Amino acid sequence: MGRISVLLYGVICYFLFFAVFLYAIWFVWTMDAAQAKVPVVQSLVIDAILLGIFAIQHSVMARQGFKRMWTKIVPREMERSTYVLFASAALFAVVYFWQPLPKVVWDIQMPAIRAVLHVLFWGAWANLVLSTFLINHFDLFGLKQAWDRFQGRPYVPPSFRTPGMYKTVRHPIYFSFLVAFWSAPTMTAGHLFFAAMCTGYILVAIQLEERDLVTFHGDVYKEYKRRVSMLIPWVAGDKK
Repeated sequence: MGRISVLLYGVICYFLFFAVFLYAIWFVWTMDAAQAKVPVVQSLVIDAILLGIFAIQHSVMARQGFKRMWTKIVPREMERSTYVLFASAALFAVVYFWQPLPKVVWDIQMPAIRAVLHVLFWGAWANLVLSTFLINHFDLFGLKQAWDRFQGRPYVPPSFRTPGMYKTVRHPIYFSFLVAFWSAPTMTAGHLFFAAMCTGYILVAIQLEERDLVTFHGDVYKEYKRRVSMLIPWVAGDKK
């Protein structure tokens, strides 16, 4: 595929992701106000399937074995953008087809606590975006690969670095997701199910991701794991 086509593809995939990402933030912010559309059991089944599709897409397409097979079909410089495109489609499906479970689990009325939780919610999303820029935002979302192809340069993966919050927690992006998902002054059953399922997925995804990181970076990443906490900032890392 030509250089301009690759670049255009990367830009389109990036902005599609950005639009879906903003839609997803609004979804989490407003999900506790949504009304039920179908019976509870049916809602749980639909929501579980949607989250399962999202988890499978993210985990399978991120694995090195899949990438080796996939890049026989998709040009290597388009692989990350294609991952972002599929991830955006999976996320859009979760948000668009989600079935609310409006039964209230807790409802904090104290204005000060509600305000703190709202600050944590929006601060977590801001920290998430910042964390992507700390490591290489445009590489993470496929634009660097497309730009390198446009410039006729070979793609060089980013080196292992621990800037900013990465010095205190190994996965600030996942940490930010968890804070955003759980910072709800009003928590409905649907929101609780969403937050719990996403938390479980994140814990599994980290194990898969770190296995790849150890393969890529070897003892450097093992030492990083030993020193730095996985998800809770300023807590000691793995001891083994």
